[in-house]
Amino acid sequence: MAGTSEKAHTELKKSDFYFELPQELIAQDPLEDRASSRLLMLDKHTGAMSHHVFGEVAEFLRPGDCLVLNNTKVIPARLLGEREGTGARVEVLLLKRRGDDIWETLVKPGKKCRPGTRLSFGNGTLKAEVLDTVEEGNRLIRFAYEGIFEEVLDRLGEMPLPPYITHKLQDKNRYQTVYARYEGSAAAPTAGLHFTRELLEKIASSGVRIAYVTLHVGLGTFRPVKEENVLDHHMHSEYYIVPEETAEVVNRTKAEGGRIVCVGTTSCRTVESASDQRGILQAGSGNTEIFIYPGYRFKVLDGLITNFHLPESTLVMLVCALAGRENVLEAYGEAIKERYRFFSFGDAMFII
Repeated sequence: MAGTSEKAHTELKKSDFYFELPQELIAQDPLEDRASSRLLMLDKHTGAMSHHVFGEVAEFLRPGDCLVLNNTKVIPARLLGEREGTGARVEVLLLKRRGDDIWETLVKPGKKCRPGTRLSFGNGTLKAEVLDTVEEGNRLIRFAYEGIFEEVLDRLGEMPLPPYITHKLQDKNRYQTVYARYEGSAAAPTAGLHFTRELLEKIASSGVRIAYVTLHVGLGTFRPVKEENVLDHHMHSEYYIVPEETAEVVNRTKAEGGRIVCVGTTSCRTVESASDQRGILQAGSGNTEIFIYPGYRFKVLDGLITNFHLPESTLVMLVCALAGRENVLEAYGEAIKERYRFFSFGDAMFII
């Protein structure tokens, strides 16, 4: 199921979503305690702000609310190997499974990896052949190995950290939410990284319902908006699943007057893609290319817990759609002034 924003304007400029971000505020490492990151509360109606610690998030949720989490699991999708015959180094990033042992990938350097090129990883533990070049220069690759692919990948692969993180991750699990369950993402739903099991138990025991969706995050998340007219940007397709139980809980919460709070832009995009025009969430699975920007009318979501995003990104546009561009840019200015940490391993904001 795909969707676009409902927008009256004919043009929305990329530069409208620009802000100056000091390089040193880009978090390079996760904090030791997930819930000790900072939390900026933002009132989407008034623009009022307050500063907190993430562990206090439970205080801003009410009994009868529903917290929606994305339980996708990041695979160690970055493989470092060599081209057979030349020994030249090659990097392969797994994007999407296309069939038995066939993956759509991003290859560097791509020019040298034409169809027919053979690759080797881990001294031949994993071998591969480039089959075809597809959309945007991605390569279809068939892998050959002994045993179970996921186990081989776990041994040889690295977590595909975003390009703005230059430090090596010491513990793979820190780029994984504590509730990650279904493998398939090339990037983490990072707003969820702040939750601990204890914090989730505290929230549930306070009368807040917790529901799960799955959206496998693709590299389109990091794809920059190149067109100055935002409406010309094309979103990559991502696969999602909404279980029956989740649809029932979300719809019951709405009917009883509770609020739907999504953790992360991926959970938000899932529930907005999978709901009908009346705001009734439908169980099922599909692919979404939904692009949410100012002018969009939210059908399901009431509140959003999210990290601080890149200037001019589709993610900051989604946040502006919820809380208003002026409110969001003012909140980002406040976060910069207060030295909040930005992006994947950074601090969080709660818009309600």
